[in-house]
Amino acid sequence: MFFVSGITGHVGGTAARQLLEEGYTVRALVRDPRKAAAWSQEGVDVRRGDFNDAAAVAAALEGVEGAYLMLPPFFTPAPGFAEAKAIVESFREALRRAPPRRLVALSSVGAHQPGGLGMITACRLLEEGLRDLPFPTAFVRPGSFLENYTRSLEAAAATGWFDSFLQPTDRPFPMIATEDIGREVARLLIGGWSGTKVVELGSPVSPDNLARAMGEALARPVRARAIPRAQWEASLAAQGMPPGFIRPFVEMEDAYNAGWIAFGVRGTESVAGTVTPAELFARARRA
Repeated sequence: MFFVSGITGHVGGTAARQLLEEGYTVRALVRDPRKAAAWSQEGVDVRRGDFNDAAAVAAALEGVEGAYLMLPPFFTPAPGFAEAKAIVESFREALRRAPPRRLVALSSVGAHQPGGLGMITACRLLEEGLRDLPFPTAFVRPGSFLENYTRSLEAAAATGWFDSFLQPTDRPFPMIATEDIGREVARLLIGGWSGTKVVELGSPVSPDNLARAMGEALARPVRARAIPRAQWEASLAAQGMPPGFIRPFVEMEDAYNAGWIAFGVRGTESVAGTVTPAELFARARRA
């Protein structure tokens, strides 16, 4: 039996599917079991609960061979990331009460840095809170999710341009499809390891690469262009991004562009992605 958080999302859903296909049983914790009804029909032990409730998390962890934990997304994080800190503390207490044989936690590229991370700060807090556990623990640090860039397909189809916060546009940045992350989570849970390990998950992809992949999916030329730094906040507001999200997002993008967030941290294991941007954009276009 394996515990998988975020089963109704992309990463957790892929991990759960992989585990089920290989003959393992899965348990999940969700706020609204109705949203996971399809998983219940496939035999997943779906429990009702909230990550802020350490007792509910501990009950879901009871007797499992391995567990996968992730923080929910915080679209408008409070100052100091109070929500993330509360959930990390809940995880710590739950893991103390019901320690699994091994744990995989979803972090992010750059989480080793002490600050200046924007949205990635939550993952740094997660690693800090779980790094001293008395059982094998793996932190998976994926690059930027390729799925985030499918939102630009419509504009690219209409204009032939992919406007990028990541710049210069010919510089590669670490990126990965959520499908690859979920498969790596399942691989780790099944395979096991000793001690604490960190996996950098993804491949180098430039905005120019993304634009060419969009062009393949759209059957028209697409070029990448950098959004001038002075226009970032206004551009994000025009896209409908919540005001509380804009500042940490901008800080994160600045950190990418400065090289503060990058792969290549000493002592980490490197795993490349398998899903290409062209494949992902083609799927999104068909959908």
